[in-house]
Amino acid sequence: MRAQLVLASVAMLYVAPAFAITNGDVHAALEQRFKGDRTGACVAAGVIDDGAIATAYYCANPNSQRPYDEHTAFEIGSVTKTMTAALLAEFIARGEVALDDPIAKLLPPGTSVPSFNGHDITIGEIVTHSSGLPAIPPQYHAPDTNNPYAHATERDLLDALAATQLTREPGSKWEYSNFAMIVLSYSLAKRSGKDYETLLRERLLVPLAMSETYVAQRPPQVHLAQGHLSTGAPAIPWDFQPDMAGVGGVRATLPDMLRYLEGELGTRDSAITPALARTQDLVATIGGHRMGMNWNLSTMNGHTRIFHEGGTGGYSSFAGFDRTAKRAVVLLSDTALTSLGGLGSLGLHLLDPSAPAGAPRLAAVADAKLIDAIVGKYRLQGGLGIELRHKDSGLTIQADGQPEFEMGYDSAGDFYPLKFDALLRPKRKADGSYTFTWFQLGGASEAERMGLPLAIASKWTPTEAQLMDYIGSYPLTPNFGLRVFAAGAKLFVQGTNQASLELSSVDKDIFVAESVAAEIDFARDAGDKVVSLTLKQRGKVLQGERH
Repeated sequence: MRAQLVLASVAMLYVAPAFAITNGDVHAALEQRFKGDRTGACVAAGVIDDGAIATAYYCANPNSQRPYDEHTAFEIGSVTKTMTAALLAEFIARGEVALDDPIAKLLPPGTSVPSFNGHDITIGEIVTHSSGLPAIPPQYHAPDTNNPYAHATERDLLDALAATQLTREPGSKWEYSNFAMIVLSYSLAKRSGKDYETLLRERLLVPLAMSETYVAQRPPQVHLAQGHLSTGAPAIPWDFQPDMAGVGGVRATLPDMLRYLEGELGTRDSAITPALARTQDLVATIGGHRMGMNWNLSTMNGHTRIFHEGGTGGYSSFAGFDRTAKRAVVLLSDTALTSLGGLGSLGLHLLDPSAPAGAPRLAAVADAKLIDAIVGKYRLQGGLGIELRHKDSGLTIQADGQPEFEMGYDSAGDFYPLKFDALLRPKRKADGSYTFTWFQLGGASEAERMGLPLAIASKWTPTEAQLMDYIGSYPLTPNFGLRVFAAGAKLFVQGTNQASLELSSVDKDIFVAESVAAEIDFARDAGDKVVSLTLKQRGKVLQGERH
């Protein structure tokens, strides 16, 4: 059974704005999330509110404005998958295939496709990320990690598909798979007899008047934004073989993406509008994920929010909508933000203003005690060895066979290499020691410490009387808070509409819920009375005063 998050499963009450959203409202939301953000990201945002459209462009660094306008295209990454789903929905509407058909029905005759105990992978399992195919094609090693799909060939894909051995029943587990969507993109192109870009243009782009959206054939009036790593360094665009681009190869301008979302809302009538609506229907619920056809579904208080995020080596995106509220949001950024949590929080905030927008990640200085506690040798899942060292007043990282790199630190409590795009998130354990999660290239790996950590001082063990200092309610947002209570000699925390979790003391006024990677730090006033707490969890920091 999956442990609940203290923070992530926040229940929100939808509040419809009294007036249509304005350009200034959108700009203010972008400023709230990105002003001074260490990434320097620039973001183009558009909101559809009951037919009215508001847009804004915003750069985190006011001294680094970039020449972006309505003809600037951005890589939309995995939001492309929702467009591929729309193409599939058209095949289904014509009666050529069904979601419960095996994917082999769409592939060229003779293609070798893995199965498990006689269970073939179905098309529906492909578009709900439950096919059992791994995240990336096995045995494929990109010659250039800065452009990982550019050199993948049709032969590579078919060989990888033939070599794959499923380890579980298709449909039994949710696991996000770019590999599966490459297979679907290839399948649809081969079945249609046209390359993916041509198929997309004829079936979706032309009907929705999206004249500035493309894969490789850039319209002359369109210019592609320069992409960036989360460090601010330039990044090159990603290229895809023609029939594999349906996994993440689309580039689009903000006005075109708003037309796409008008189609999803059903307010832009076209030949493909019925297929777009079909992709939004619930197909499967797996491991807590409610999935349409490549769309994530989240229902709260009678409103179903439908959304997808995207990211490539130098870009990030978000597309989401609420048909009941007649509201839709698109965010396009010239910076890779996937390892930092992406654009989801801001996108959901613009869909529902009661949801938190998130805060900028500001460059900060790590406490020397934190650095001392985390230094040491580790091994990541997959076997790579890593050593962290305290150098001068900062932290450095060195992987096996690689140079040593300096790390920065930000206000979200994460370390990051100054020279390449990755993230190191410290995790405090119940015994007071630290480990970390490593984020890079869209993946996350847990680190295991090799050898003993720095000697930990004797843990502070509060008495039952001392636990009473922390009892109370701590609102963190208008609709979410933490209740702290004691039972005997143990302290517990309970988030709004969530199960309670036991807290372990690691130091005076510092407690950890290790199962959900959360740390709670209590603060006292001059009279030694606990007056507030700070919740640190998965790159988010929230504060609440004691009530």
